[in-house]
Amino acid sequence: MEHIAIFASGKGSNAQKIQEHFRYHSEIKLSLIICNNPKAGIIDLAAEWKIPVLMITKDDQKNPERLLSELHKHCIDWIVLAGYLWLIPESLINNFPNRIINIHPALLPKYGGKGMYGMKVHEAVKQSNETETGITIHFIDKEFDRGEIVFQAKVLLNENDTPDSIAQKVHQLEHQYFANVIEQIIIKK
Repeated sequence: MEHIAIFASGKGSNAQKIQEHFRYHSEIKLSLIICNNPKAGIIDLAAEWKIPVLMITKDDQKNPERLLSELHKHCIDWIVLAGYLWLIPESLINNFPNRIINIHPALLPKYGGKGMYGMKVHEAVKQSNETETGITIHFIDKEFDRGEIVFQAKVLLNENDTPDSIAQKVHQLEHQYFANVIEQIIIKK
């Protein structure tokens, strides 16, 4: 069995799709939620799923020994970032080489990097009059949104799209593809 930890900061809609996908999977299991926001909706979802939650602080990011210990205690093989906004510590990357998967709400390398998340990305896409946007699923490295790209999916935009409608289109892609691509990556390894 391959065990996944999801790192999340928000309401957890992508985590929910991932849990639904793997709930009865014979080879992959969601085993731990890591959260840095005590008000995040993902906490309630994890309780409903009976999956343990580890709350972390900035200190845990700077000195991730406690975090690494918890990941090993829960036999975590893979980390999935689902709306997690902090930079992952280098020691964690070194302990999980090519085993930390992120989703970004744009077609990297465009609209990536520090500070480019959520509506900020969709506003930048709109402001640049892009005719398409999408999602990028990638491994992470020491820099925001620079790791090896594994998968991209596109959606067409028109002049009537707003940042909100762009966000909705991108969110549909996330829900359609993220769990499937995670499964393909894990099964291939």
